Amino acid sequence: MAKVSFRLVMPERELLATEADMVVVPGSEGDFGVLPGHAPLISTVRPGVLEVFQGNKVDQRFLVAGGFAEVTPERCTVLADEALPFEQVTSEQLAERERAAERDLMDAATDAEKATAEKSLLVARDLRRAQAYYAGR
Repeated sequence: MAKVSFRLVMPERELLATEADMVVVPGSEGDFGVLPGHAPLISTVRPGVLEVFQGNKVDQRFLVAGGFAEVTPERCTVLADEALPFEQVTSEQLAERERAAERDLMDAATDAEKATAEKSLLVARDLRRAQAYYAGR
């Protein structure tokens, strides 16, 4: 069976390079699955859970905080702003991230600081919801 070449890259390092049967990416317009032979596509990535399938089951999951995905018939590359292996992130860590973003928003003195803090808070909430949803799967 054909595989798709998958790379998950952050600005500072490559997190994963593998051959997969399917990759499910949290795109800005909704989750999309990438199989071998997929039509070319470029999409933004929203905060959520990225899944790598081997056979018919999930082999690896990653929490991603945004970025871009490039898909060709042979490969899928996700350039993530931030990505962490799912099993390394706890709900307590994500709750603290959300509380820190709320504090930053309350302490924001300028419009730019407020906008940055609001974005951080939205990302923190999205990641927390995604982690809670996938934790039981």
